[in-house]
Amino acid sequence: MNYVAGVDGGGTKTAVTIADMKGKAVHTFTSGAINYNGQDEASVRSSLREIFATIARVCGGLDRCVQVCIGAAGVSNPTVIPRLEASIRESGYEGGLTITGDQETALCGAHGKAVGVILIAGTGSICYGQNEAGLSHRAGGCGHLIDDEGSGYSIGRELLSAVVRAHDGRIPATPIAGMVYRQLQLDSVQQLIRFVYDQRTNKKDIAALAPILSQACALGDKTALSIADKSARSLCELVVPVAEKLGLHAGTVAMAGSVLLKNSEIRNRLTALLGERYPGMRCIAAEKDAAYGAVLLALGKLAAG
Repeated sequence: MNYVAGVDGGGTKTAVTIADMKGKAVHTFTSGAINYNGQDEASVRSSLREIFATIARVCGGLDRCVQVCIGAAGVSNPTVIPRLEASIRESGYEGGLTITGDQETALCGAHGKAVGVILIAGTGSICYGQNEAGLSHRAGGCGHLIDDEGSGYSIGRELLSAVVRAHDGRIPATPIAGMVYRQLQLDSVQQLIRFVYDQRTNKKDIAALAPILSQACALGDKTALSIADKSARSLCELVVPVAEKLGLHAGTVAMAGSVLLKNSEIRNRLTALLGERYPGMRCIAAEKDAAYGAVLLALGKLAAG
């Protein structure tokens, strides 16, 4: 029996789904990140070796996996695709291979087809859409240094900023401070600054603070509610140009990523903002994840010959 594999290379981890030729998932697993914009070469190669070793074990040999589709973060960097392909071939895989942006696989998984709009707010943030005519557009997804507003990283940074601003007296005292200190096992602003600027601290560490926002919002904290509102507006800002350019004002927006799935304050505020602007637009949770979307694209590639 032959198989296909769908790979979702996110900012901090990689999700893999192996399916039979009818699209039935037979095995799912996660591995390390394969994003060259956030990981070093050795780490990416190690993760890919692990991924393809698992695929070989599940399929009964890599030759039985006839098509792999990888949706990866960071592929807008022109050096990424050839580097990924080279590392994959070094792992021993010789079958069909498609490498595309993770927004495309997420869209396909969310809607079961490559038509509609997907808004992702996880470690990073991006909105991507494609209409029936095959026209596509994306907004955001340019990385945490210059973009990713409304993402887990952005929220984590806002929370850290709130701690130091409250400490200075620039804003009122907030329970966010105690929550951040407890999670990081710190007890002073000086230690917090040291943590933030430590070279070992990465965007995943900052994004890991994001769930604190939900806790602080539940307490009715004004600072937290303000961060949630700002995040929702930033995410709404991503959807607008996609809907406008593709004529999808009355379309369906699938929401994915930990921020939208786990923070009801942001999700509800975003839904309200989009409803005000586009009364015919509907917001839904993604039907399937990006790894399964990659499976569908892999099967489509085979069907197309």
